[in-house]
Amino acid sequence: MTGAEPSGLLDTSVVIELGLLSASSLPRESYVSAITLAELSVGPLVAAAPEERAARQAVLQNAEAHFTPLPFDADSARVFGRVAAELRAAGGKQRARAYDALIAATAIRHELPIYTLNPDDFTGITGLVVRQVS
Repeated sequence: MTGAEPSGLLDTSVVIELGLLSASSLPRESYVSAITLAELSVGPLVAAAPEERAARQAVLQNAEAHFTPLPFDADSARVFGRVAAELRAAGGKQRARAYDALIAATAIRHELPIYTLNPDDFTGITGLVVRQVS
């Protein structure tokens, strides 16, 4: 059995832990952003230990094999401008939230709720529906 919502965008945190999560906490149809694939692509390159590098590479390959990513297109870029301006006005560390803001912009642009293990990462973003995954 899957979640009640028909579709949603999975945050990188969910993609990383996908094999450990209950399908009932996920949407029936799941999407990822091209930004999530970019974020996952960094993981193997910065891992210090070979075991960690292999684990991160496996997550990336699994995501690439099972999802066609939603693009970060011109419409997403315009939404991102608004999201980044909101976050800047609210204060905090914009660089640390850059991936989150790009993923949020993709979700808003495609009118999808975002499913995440870290809902606080998306606090203060107007128009974004956030679903915490457990």
